[in-house]
Amino acid sequence: MTKRIDRYLFGLILVPLIGTLVVAAMLLVLDRMLRLFDFVINEGGPVSVVWRMLGNLLPEYLSLGIPIGVMLGTLLAFRRLALSSELDSLLAVGISYGRLLRVPFIFAGVFAVVNFGIVGWLQPVTRYAYENLRFELRSGALGASIKVGEFANLGGGMTLRVEESREGGADLRGLFVRGSKDGQTIAATAARGSFLATDDPETILLRLRDGTLVHSPSPGATPRVLSFSQHDVPIPLPEMVAFRKRGEGNLEATLPELLRSMWNGDTADLRRSAAATFHRRVVQCVIMFVLPFLAVAMAVPPKRSTSALGVFLSIIALVTFHKLTEYGERMGALGRVDPVLAQWVPYALFLGLALWMFRVLCRPGGQPIGALDRWFGKISGLVTGLAARLVRRQSWADDVLSAG
Repeated sequence: MTKRIDRYLFGLILVPLIGTLVVAAMLLVLDRMLRLFDFVINEGGPVSVVWRMLGNLLPEYLSLGIPIGVMLGTLLAFRRLALSSELDSLLAVGISYGRLLRVPFIFAGVFAVVNFGIVGWLQPVTRYAYENLRFELRSGALGASIKVGEFANLGGGMTLRVEESREGGADLRGLFVRGSKDGQTIAATAARGSFLATDDPETILLRLRDGTLVHSPSPGATPRVLSFSQHDVPIPLPEMVAFRKRGEGNLEATLPELLRSMWNGDTADLRRSAAATFHRRVVQCVIMFVLPFLAVAMAVPPKRSTSALGVFLSIIALVTFHKLTEYGERMGALGRVDPVLAQWVPYALFLGLALWMFRVLCRPGGQPIGALDRWFGKISGLVTGLAARLVRRQSWADDVLSAG
């Protein structure tokens, strides 16, 4: 019988867990997507690079989305059991809350290992890849396109302006090119043009068609003007500076690298900063084992109540804890507080709150959020009454105006 109950709980938790995880990750990604599109377009890069940058940011968002998914998946499953009176039936046949927590703890353990791999190794590597893409986009290594209607400096004294771009930049219209070298100046206009690859990887070819070329051999000399149907202009590519190595800052350091910096850092500031980041990442993983207690305590509403206050409060509690650890990491890195205390004191308080609420729930008739639910009901009643009064007053004023 207990195995059937475990399978039933597994199905109840899995669906909202996956759904919440996907929705949370997508919302966090959408928050950054618009800014990335704006950045890539301003740099003149291909739009496809946005998806690569978002993919590299996804592990960072999952480190927050996974705890939210585990907590809400457990909470919504137990809330469904409570509202359908199935939870009361399970308790009546002798199955305790502690026994019912077996499946939630299995989920917590599995996702704690997943989160450990993400924050410990995957997130630093993808963060470095994200910064590498930003560098390549700014330096032009990704093949940034020529901005239409603006003068572009191609290096080597070469300037280009394009009036219109078609077929993704393969067909350029209304070109103006000017270059100078060794005292000579060449200016050309062309109706059409395109960039072509050459055998030399350091040089590309700008092929101009149907245009006019003006050549000045020296300052003050009479320029020569000629028309052409096709003219090729070699353009040397600028030398690309290699991107730095991974490891600049703690965001790009794995857990073993942070541990080495904690013990063998060159300066006290470096050791303190590494300790602050290391302990925060560990706390991000062990917090998973607190979430089942909090989720179950928040999931069971008071008797004869269908309030969703627990869902709202659980999200606020988890996000508040996340922000406290972020703030503690910054303060620990600056040396204003001890890096260990900055992470483990909020964790101990969060654990104590979750265990206390779960203990209250396990008592006969225990309602850990009963008082909050009553206050919330009173406040909601006051707001609803005030809104109804305002509506009646507005309706009375409209009747008076219409009668007059």
